[in-house]
Amino acid sequence: MGPRALQVQHTLRSDPVSHPVSHYERCKMTMEPILLYGFPAGSSMGLVAAFERLGQPYRLCRVDMLAEMKNDAYARLNGRQETPVLITDEGRVLTETMAIAGWLAARDPERRISFEPRSPDADRMLQMMAFVNTGFTAAFSPLWAAFEMENAAPAVLSVLRDHGRKAVKERHDKLEAMIGNSPYLAGDHLTLADTTLIGVARWAEFHQAVDPAAYPKLAAWRRRVEAEPAVRFAQAIEDGAQPIGSGACLGHVPLAEAIQRFGS
Repeated sequence: MGPRALQVQHTLRSDPVSHPVSHYERCKMTMEPILLYGFPAGSSMGLVAAFERLGQPYRLCRVDMLAEMKNDAYARLNGRQETPVLITDEGRVLTETMAIAGWLAARDPERRISFEPRSPDADRMLQMMAFVNTGFTAAFSPLWAAFEMENAAPAVLSVLRDHGRKAVKERHDKLEAMIGNSPYLAGDHLTLADTTLIGVARWAEFHQAVDPAAYPKLAAWRRRVEAEPAVRFAQAIEDGAQPIGSGACLGHVPLAEAIQRFGS
């Protein structure tokens, strides 16, 4: 709980009549973290799965990346106009996948989605997460640029797509070589390494960038991870369904409310 929340809590207990507390302040004192995730095909789907697997109370906020993200209102939460965004249980705004994953790992005493710090497994998990979140994800940038450039010249689109497919293939080659013999990327159970990759791995088929049959280790890993209950839950959430999960998810917060309450 942050200093402001403690101050308000003390005021409420000492003199609740003379010092009324707003709904906003009450929520901040006892709030659950709120994850803003993007759709369609957002990389943040994996973080939804991570929250669900962790099993601690959380809320979600749905962001249409094509219609609700590239505007001044959303920029109040994230000036880079991207997802994911985490509103922590102290009401702080945290952005970037790796930062949010680190926040989750620090709150995982049962090691449901992580490993003991300083262990070889933890090092392996961080290594895989870093590879996925840098070069692997970035390789798709030219393909997304071509997807969003509706009125570009055909020659420009062709160059972007050719360059993107070459970059994606090169990164898939490296990832296939990095996958070991364990059932998951970093060991014997689903971790943040797997959830970081699963939201991005499906982009290759969306852009028809590589032949999945050329990467049997990655294909087997993906089938295994997509069968995980937390990942099935996250995929259904992204699709707009109302799946029955672990009970940790306490519902959605409207985007307008999240911006009003926590935007700068």
